[in-house]
Amino acid sequence: MDYEIETTMTLNGTQVTRRIAARTHLVDFLREEMGLTGSHAGCEHGVCGACTLRVNGDIVRGCLTLAVACNGKTIDTIEGVSDSGEAAEMQHAFHERNALQCGFCTPGMIMCAIDLVKNKPAAKREEIREYISGNYCRCTGYHAIVDAIEAVLISKQRLGGKS
Repeated sequence: MDYEIETTMTLNGTQVTRRIAARTHLVDFLREEMGLTGSHAGCEHGVCGACTLRVNGDIVRGCLTLAVACNGKTIDTIEGVSDSGEAAEMQHAFHERNALQCGFCTPGMIMCAIDLVKNKPAAKREEIREYISGNYCRCTGYHAIVDAIEAVLISKQRLGGKS
């Protein structure tokens, strides 16, 4: 029997309280308890980036983060940034540049890309490659993903950081 802890978090803008087994990883809680299946559990060792989420504004690996450690924190998933429109420009760029093939890495890659645009708005191609290097993609070869992220960065630079 797992020890359960009452945990309250703000999940995609909505406060939720659940009793969560102490050893439950955040990505498993989101997928199994909350029905938010956009984030994927790939390697389950924090290496592939498929489970990338935002906790209090910082990207984290959902497979390495315990759900109970998120008590009192704000969690944003790919569903949340999609529903709010925050991911729209990046999703459109991924689509236009054929940067989403099988789609397994896409949610984590988009979460990472949004973080890059926020934190490194003047990033060049090599910096983009470095920033996303913790997110594995087995289909695209990364060129299309870098193209998509670069397009969003250029668009935001033209608009003075706004879109």
